[in-house]
Amino acid sequence: MKAPPIESRFLFVDIAAQRAKQLRRGANPRVPLPLGGPVKLERVAMAEVREGLIDFTLPDFRAPGEVTA
Repeated sequence: MKAPPIESRFLFVDIAAQRAKQLRRGANPRVPLPLGGPVKLERVAMAEVREGLIDFTLPDFRAPGEVTA
């Protein structure tokens, strides 16, 4: 199942940066890597996020004790 599209460019950058950090630490890429030449892991991470291959959750920003309607 694909993740929902990200409409905020700031959220996109945050998620891609976290994924790039995972890739630098040895995570397996979820998209095929281009052949030849060095691969920028940031671009791989952005492609993964763009294709909806990275699941993410947003924290709950409600104040303690706040009730939703």
